[in-house]
Amino acid sequence: MRDDNTLAGAAAHGRQADSASMSAQPQAHAPRLWLAITLVLVGMNLRPALSSMGAVLDAVSKATGMSSAAAGMLTTLPILCFGLFAPFAPRLARRASPEFIILASLLILAGSMGLRVLSGIAGLFAGTLVVGASISVVMVLVPGIIKREFADRTGLAMGLYSTALCLGSALSAGATVPVQNLAGGDWRYALAFWLLPVLAAALAWWPQLRHGAQRAAAAHYTVRGMHSSALAWQVTAFMGSQSALAYCVFGWLPTILIDRGMAPLDAGYVLSVSIAVQQITALSAPWFSTRGKDQRLAIALLAVMSLAGLLGCLYAPIGALWTWSILLGLGQGGCFSIALTLIVLRARDAHVAAALSGMAQGFGYTIAACGPLVVGVLHDATHGWDEVAVFFTAISLAVLVSGLLAGRNRYVDAQVVRSD
Repeated sequence: MRDDNTLAGAAAHGRQADSASMSAQPQAHAPRLWLAITLVLVGMNLRPALSSMGAVLDAVSKATGMSSAAAGMLTTLPILCFGLFAPFAPRLARRASPEFIILASLLILAGSMGLRVLSGIAGLFAGTLVVGASISVVMVLVPGIIKREFADRTGLAMGLYSTALCLGSALSAGATVPVQNLAGGDWRYALAFWLLPVLAAALAWWPQLRHGAQRAAAAHYTVRGMHSSALAWQVTAFMGSQSALAYCVFGWLPTILIDRGMAPLDAGYVLSVSIAVQQITALSAPWFSTRGKDQRLAIALLAVMSLAGLLGCLYAPIGALWTWSILLGLGQGGCFSIALTLIVLRARDAHVAAALSGMAQGFGYTIAACGPLVVGVLHDATHGWDEVAVFFTAISLAVLVSGLLAGRNRYVDAQVVRSD
């Protein structure tokens, strides 16, 4: 365990440097309101590239002749990229400002969304790979910016950002097929449509590049000792376990409901409703969880809601599934937004927040990518859902335990040091 005085001194040194930079160039700061608006716009564009693919996956498979295994790999690839590329984001931010890296990532995201519809199967997979990498970089850097600019409004800022992620996913999931129908049934136009709002978000983000002096100062600091911090691993475990459960639901809930006798269209609507109501707790849970001394009560309540809703979808009467799906969505939306919020709350400053974000999302999404695969293996082996229910329960317990540990009012044990 490192000396707390050393940590506090290093963190204070970093904050003083940032403060000095800010006071030196006050004219370089755009209003926080505009920054909040652009962060919401950015967040709304980090999910459509993924959920739009799910909406037209059947049409893509038929048009390209892909096997079911290849289609499954196509949907899993971005999640793996979230984990594999997340650790590189803080390193990139030491070479250029986080604002510049986010802008570049948005432009690369738009280009890769175009690539995957123009170059056959090879372009489809290559574009999807770059989609996942570019989204990963943005998701890692945003919490550090929120910690730096909205330290006094962390719950509200993270709630708005989390809600934007959920809203973007819901909008693209619901609008992609209508866009496809307007385009004469061509899935390529349906996927390419979503690069337009990405370009709009990049244009709105452009003014943030004016803050060069403060960002140049931040680039001279690095964070050491993150991987030896028990609390950092607890935050990572919470991020990974709640994400694993979420991706299991996204990938398998309609299939589970269809096996139970629900019509395919209704099963899709149940999932859509569950995703839509996530916005309620995505916005409110971070604010609520920062009202008390720590986040443990909120995490425990949301974890129990998630498990109860999921087991209800597996075993409750068909007529009650809508109610249980709403409970599931409320629990999962809150768990996700608090997982992002903990990255900010457990860090002493923006430098540590960025490093913790890279660690938590890097390892976390790698863990999450395994969840849907395990569900498929269990179902293929048993041809039932009871063993899957046991697996869901185990993940939920991991969410609860890791969340109770990560939700304590503490800071990760890490050092902020000058790198020059």
